[in-house]
Amino acid sequence: MPNEIFFTSGGSEADNWAIKGVAHEQAKKGKKHIITSTFEHHAVLHSCEALEKEGFEVTYLDVHRDGLVRPEELEAAIREDTAIVSIMYANNEIGTIQPIAELGAICKKHGVIFHTDAVQAVGNVNINVNEQNIDLLSLSGHKFHAPKGVGALFIRKGIKLPNLIDGGAQERGRRAGTENVAGIVGMSVALKEACANIDDRTKRLTKMRDRLIDGALKMERSRLNGDRVKRLPGNVNMCFEGIEGESLLLMLDLKGVCASSGSACTSGSLDPSHVLLAIGLPHEIAHGSLRLSFSEQNTEEDIDYILEVLPKIVERLRSMSPLWEEILSGEKKFE
Repeated sequence: MPNEIFFTSGGSEADNWAIKGVAHEQAKKGKKHIITSTFEHHAVLHSCEALEKEGFEVTYLDVHRDGLVRPEELEAAIREDTAIVSIMYANNEIGTIQPIAELGAICKKHGVIFHTDAVQAVGNVNINVNEQNIDLLSLSGHKFHAPKGVGALFIRKGIKLPNLIDGGAQERGRRAGTENVAGIVGMSVALKEACANIDDRTKRLTKMRDRLIDGALKMERSRLNGDRVKRLPGNVNMCFEGIEGESLLLMLDLKGVCASSGSACTSGSLDPSHVLLAIGLPHEIAHGSLRLSFSEQNTEEDIDYILEVLPKIVERLRSMSPLWEEILSGEKKFE
């Protein structure tokens, strides 16, 4: 319903409002326990850390080697004082899609509010908040080609949240301040376009994604991060033993290939991705990660080109790497 949508500046604001708001409201009832996963977006993790400083207790669920939360582990973690469960719909680095409907059903069964950070999923997969038992959902416009600086939070009717910003009557009095009307209209148009052909686009991108994965896995000591099937159609995240991710990105850039080694939100950090560490990768391998994202604007020829240049770059970097020599000699071993 329209009255369940509240516009924000983006996904991070929506995540903060949902998690901190529910936590503070439920604390009035003596519920000060929060459940999330170890590889959430930092907007969720840092919100939880801030709440821990206020005396809340947070349980961080494992996501295992395939990057997926186990429903039975969520159910086992729920307590009488659990205020909110926040599990992202699709991971922003490795693209794994969580069993949201199952997780939501467990929360509903136990009377716990369920929030999902769906920033990566909206416009890329079909979402139904009623069928999937979602109480709160965060989204950000720029992920589906809307302008930057606009997002939204779905708040199911009946869920009480404190006002995010006090002041005027905007957003039905719950988030004061002049709305970004141009951004909101742009987000509406972009979302309609994204959802109009979502099934056909998903089939096409999945075919391209799988061909890229198959080709890249032919390289020695390469690995796909996250589940092979339960992942976003336009996401490929891999690691190549014996090389540094930054060197790989620089050489791909020289060949005209835009890529990343993690999320845009952590692009200034030299630390290995917390997402890759959460799925059990050693630091040395996590440092050699590569994330390739593509959309309907990409072509089969783009995949051909990546599969042409990527193996040559990996081979060249490994030829200069003392670590690769140790790996081949057996002196250095990874699980």
